[in-house]
Amino acid sequence: MLIECLVYIAVFMVITGLATAAFYRALESSKRIRRNTADVGLALQAGELWRAEVRSATAPLRLGSETARQTLRIPRGADEIAYAFSDGTLLRRATATAPWTKALANLKSSQMVREERNGVVSWRWEIEFNSQLKGTRLRPLFSFMAVAPADQQR
Repeated sequence: MLIECLVYIAVFMVITGLATAAFYRALESSKRIRRNTADVGLALQAGELWRAEVRSATAPLRLGSETARQTLRIPRGADEIAYAFSDGTLLRRATATAPWTKALANLKSSQMVREERNGVVSWRWEIEFNSQLKGTRLRPLFSFMAVAPADQQR
């Protein structure tokens, strides 16, 4: 009777240990999903803001490099909006005299490219976030496209 009781206690402890380990794995997975969801939301907000600003450009956009970082300048009237990527962070400047503010962080890459197809000039912005897990098969990559009216060839 005593041996049976000890066996039941041992089996109960093994099952409880396995259940606890599974619970904490699920909890960590949930935290990663929550972080990824927040990154997706931030990327979509930044992308939609970028698209709106490209569409409202009053002169052709200028792509250049400023202190070893890619910079896109979007003219708007007498002023301009600028985007720059440096050290895993996307920076945005609302006016030429405003300070740089952090638009997105934890980025692996950010690239803005001018494309011309059939006489239409468009801009593509590709963002890739750093992966939370090593050996991930799915890359967290986003692409946004916009056409600036001021860039159109007439």
